Amino acid sequence: METAPAVVVDGGTDVAVLLALASALVYGAADFCGGLASRRAAALAVVAASQLFGLLALLVLLPLLGGDPSAGDLLWGAAAGVAGAAALSLFYRALADGVMSIIAPITAVCAAAVPVLLGLATGERLTAVAVGGILLALVAIALVAAEDGLPTVRAAREAGLGVALLAGLGFGLFFVLLDQPDPGSGLWPLVGARTASITLVVVLSRVTRDTLALPRAVLPLAALGGVLDMAANALFLLAAREGLLAVAGVLASLYPVSTVLLALTVLRERLGGVQRVGLVVAVVAVALIAVPA
Repeated sequence: METAPAVVVDGGTDVAVLLALASALVYGAADFCGGLASRRAAALAVVAASQLFGLLALLVLLPLLGGDPSAGDLLWGAAAGVAGAAALSLFYRALADGVMSIIAPITAVCAAAVPVLLGLATGERLTAVAVGGILLALVAIALVAAEDGLPTVRAAREAGLGVALLAGLGFGLFFVLLDQPDPGSGLWPLVGARTASITLVVVLSRVTRDTLALPRAVLPLAALGGVLDMAANALFLLAAREGLLAVAGVLASLYPVSTVLLALTVLRERLGGVQRVGLVVAVVAVALIAVPA
């Protein structure tokens, strides 16, 4: 498989970094919309509706965006969609059974670590400064996502550590698998991803006997969340193609920053001390990752 010329070399240039940061910003906004919608309707129904609207938005834009996908490209996308949908289901299960301030940071850090480890294992080269930035970003993700302080090992175990780790692994695999299709396929792999994820959600609803009906009042919020999520997927795909998977994966996983800032401005929620530190650490991390080699 041919690969696009990397714009990011040994730690990154502005193009890939900006695309990855934009994906994090939009992912966080999508999660914020989904979280609000899930307060007013069943979570699985919100996921199904949002993913459907995201697919419809993508199908409208595809004729304008071009791309010539092979069957393999679509299958890679479908595999990513299955991993993402499974991770989301596990994540919701973990949140239902545990404490969000414990589950969220564990899941987010695990999701960020997977593409970093795989990227390094497959020969991606990073400067010492960029490595330091990535390590700081992992710390920032955990701090920002921790609403009530960092969890202890015992608390994490009692809150369902295993399920949270599996969810994070699934999200990380989504990033990795989405990076595999040929760049010439354009955004078509996202069609495979979204089709597979919607199918899996429908199957899960049948198994769990959960309704996918969504109240009309919640529909606009779910639709907005789905369109934003698809936009974030597209931005991440472009970021990974333009640069290093390790860099794109960890920067995209900074999405809790966006969610927290929206909660502060829209819902007037208060920022915890640990989260304040996390925001500062995130800024420093991004600055280090963006330093030219």
